[in-house]
Amino acid sequence: MKDLIKTGSALLGAGLDDDQTDRLIEYARILREWNERMNLTAITDDEGVAVKHFLDSLTALLTGRVGGRVLDVGTGAGFPGLVLKIARPAIQLTLLDSLNKRVTFLKAVSEELGLDGIEFIHGRAEDFAHRTEYRAAFDTVVSRAVARMRTLSEWCIPYVRAGGYFLAMKGPLADEELSDAKRVIAIMGGSIEEVMEAEIPFTDLRHKIICVKKVRQTPTRFPRKPAIAAKMSVEQCYKMRK
Repeated sequence: MKDLIKTGSALLGAGLDDDQTDRLIEYARILREWNERMNLTAITDDEGVAVKHFLDSLTALLTGRVGGRVLDVGTGAGFPGLVLKIARPAIQLTLLDSLNKRVTFLKAVSEELGLDGIEFIHGRAEDFAHRTEYRAAFDTVVSRAVARMRTLSEWCIPYVRAGGYFLAMKGPLADEELSDAKRVIAIMGGSIEEVMEAEIPFTDLRHKIICVKKVRQTPTRFPRKPAIAAKMSVEQCYKMRK
């Protein structure tokens, strides 16, 4: 596992040292231990965790847009946020997830690994984006395998400060999702700057990272409550209240 992480991170330009690599190995151990009591991930073997979770998370660094105050929306078992924190300790990280048991797990991992500069939020993305201390407050917002791009853009872009970035880590349907989400991204104040292809080391997997720059403030009514979102589209809501 150590060789996979060291070699793979070097291929991705992350350059993890022995201490960072050992922390990821310990992270994997804790993940497996907790996974016996709660459903955190279906991937638990050494190679799978090292490659499909850790190295996949590190591909966000290929964008050159991860830094400062970083928010991971729908972080789950900490991917990619906690991995990025281990790789780049200087970032100020906030991990947000809707399930409290996952937040409890993330706190335990962070404590056991001796990580600081991390805030943990148990809640829904569409709720906390309306709080003054979080709205337009982050340099980078990342999200991996959470929702389709239309929905994700409404949840994530409001958190990004002007000039900051939303990085959506996507799979093979990225282009289709992006085509469907372009108008929503614009309404939220975003501009599609780049779609990067990220090859996961030691696999034939090629993921895509959609890089959205925040160019103007998000209208205050977004993101919407689930009940409102279920009744009308973002475009319809935007036209009705202009």
